[in-house]
Amino acid sequence: MEFIEPRNINADKVDWLISERVRALVSYYAEYTEYTESDVVDKLLLNILDDKKFIEWIKDKRNNKRIIKQVNIEHLIEEKEEEVG
Repeated sequence: MEFIEPRNINADKVDWLISERVRALVSYYAEYTEYTESDVVDKLLLNILDDKKFIEWIKDKRNNKRIIKQVNIEHLIEEKEEEVG
């Protein structure tokens, strides 16, 4: 038997404006994947962390410790430092 793990997402409502096209796309993709629209947006936006230039920008930013902790990318920063070292 596998136990159910908590999601621990600490979600907040946001007040963003997005186009009708994007709303439709998220809605249809949610229907296709059988996830909620919120889950789809959450998972897709986390793909931003694959942008190596963005990670490098965070790494080079002064006083970046808060950002690194807040977006939980300590492991990405360490990997980047190992590649350089």
